[in-house]
Amino acid sequence: MAELVYPPVITLARSVFAALGIRFTVEGAEHVPAEGGAVLASNHVSYLDFTFCGLLARPQRRLVRFMCKESVFRQPVAGQLMRGMHHIPVDRAAGAAALSHAVRALKEGEVVGLFPEATISRSYTLKEFKSGAARMAAEADVPIVPMAIWGGQRIYTKARKPDLGRGKAVMLKAGEPFRAEPGAGPMETTAELQRRVDVLLKDLQQRYPQEPADDADRWWLPAELGGSAPTLEEAKELDAAAAAEKAAKRREKLQKKRR
Repeated sequence: MAELVYPPVITLARSVFAALGIRFTVEGAEHVPAEGGAVLASNHVSYLDFTFCGLLARPQRRLVRFMCKESVFRQPVAGQLMRGMHHIPVDRAAGAAALSHAVRALKEGEVVGLFPEATISRSYTLKEFKSGAARMAAEADVPIVPMAIWGGQRIYTKARKPDLGRGKAVMLKAGEPFRAEPGAGPMETTAELQRRVDVLLKDLQQRYPQEPADDADRWWLPAELGGSAPTLEEAKELDAAAAAEKAAKRREKLQKKRR
């Protein structure tokens, strides 16, 4: 597979990260297989997670094919880049096609990255995981590499303006690859994946080297750690309200077209 787009995009991203003075900590990169297919599954706290997560595979000289919502591929510039990097579009109304695409890539020896929470967690704790990672790993007969990311929400996340101030810490950690236990179904494997990611995430949260500057800056910490981020239940309500608002706007737009 020709890689004409991905390497220059990585170079550009690393230049931007350097300009922002991001302080990366990358742990467990050796758990990403040096060859062959694997599913890389991470928690989701920021819009930049896919660019950060890809860094964890670089020591093994692997490029990650991320599963991203289909609407990104319809944007003029971003869409061309996503296709050039051979990422995988996900149309939530036709998820089977995305799953087949991912399984095919895995069988061809690719590392496929995804966020089992599907959307950014406003609480910065784990939302319920979808079973896609478990199902595609089982069908392609490849391992799942659990990973966690922490700190990216301080730069650019949901319902917050980007903060391009220099020197923020971003931590990445991968755990040991695993496969489904004999006889285990997708739900059991997904529960095990979520357990492993949760262990990794809590470890990063406990060891994060920076503290909020003041009380107003505690927004990026989960409520359970003394922060002012929404609780998981409050986050669910905010997500539901945002989804309802988006649906209403789609209906209004459709009605205007019909007129």
